[in-house]
Amino acid sequence: MVCQWRVPPETYGGADRAAGWLATDLARRGHRVTLIAAPGSRSDLAEVRVLDPKSPAGTQIPEGTDVAHFFFPPEGEVPVPYLVWIQGNPSAGSPIDRNTVFVSAKHAERYGSNAFVYNGIDPADYGPVDWARPRTHLHFLAKASWKVKNLKGAMRVARLAGRRLVVMGGTRLSFSMGFRLTLDPRIRFAGMVGGVRKNAILNASRGLVFPVRWHEPFGIAVIESLYFGCPVLATPYGSLPELVPPDVGMLSTRAADLAEAARAPGRFDPRRCHEWVMDRFTAPRVTDAFLALYERVLNGEPLNQVTPRLSVEALGRLLPWED
Repeated sequence: MVCQWRVPPETYGGADRAAGWLATDLARRGHRVTLIAAPGSRSDLAEVRVLDPKSPAGTQIPEGTDVAHFFFPPEGEVPVPYLVWIQGNPSAGSPIDRNTVFVSAKHAERYGSNAFVYNGIDPADYGPVDWARPRTHLHFLAKASWKVKNLKGAMRVARLAGRRLVVMGGTRLSFSMGFRLTLDPRIRFAGMVGGVRKNAILNASRGLVFPVRWHEPFGIAVIESLYFGCPVLATPYGSLPELVPPDVGMLSTRAADLAEAARAPGRFDPRRCHEWVMDRFTAPRVTDAFLALYERVLNGEPLNQVTPRLSVEALGRLLPWED
């Protein structure tokens, strides 16, 4: 397994954690797994090697490997059967491998493919949910500096709903995407938080506010939040209609609609949110799906009949949002 990130991340992370969960679950099932990743990576069950970014990734595959699993398109020849699991939105000019797997049906569809595997969390990383814990705030979980994640819109929803908002993934003062200083005392910034502290914030939340303005490929923040019984208040872009049916959240392009849903007591059942994730979005389900795909590439079957390419509008334009 070859990825460009540190696995697991020290604090905040999504796709890098997905790589670690898959490596661990494969190893738990008795497969010999070598994780080739950025310096500082570790695994209790897989052998770990450091990825050399100056050398073609294919040349770093250990002898005796049956199948290689990349998280980015490899340059040059790869000496064994392989696939590529893409977590982001490649631009129109980016190279996309014929054996690419996407992370949702909509993600694949936008590139003319039907090969996808949903992300899934390892519940052991989160622990049990404390259902008796008071729910005191809404939360935002994404890189706050990314305009497509729409922190401004999330703050607007919280203000309209009259709820406090905890922002995970950013700071009160930011210069990352232009100057931003948030003075509202009802908006609390937790920084690039992870682990036990992040889990505690999620377990005390009334819901995730996620008004993204791009075609969200998947959104691990969505299933993390649902795991802790938090309904999702989001825009209907990309994978979100697949992840958020009406009984576990609300999808709208209007801040007023999401705020109304955030105010409504008892509209969403926290335990139903949790069950939705446990039934569909766990690491063992990811492993099952990839074992079937590994079998296909080992048999010489391409995962896409033609090379995927962006088949909808070009990236870069913010999708509609009404404050």
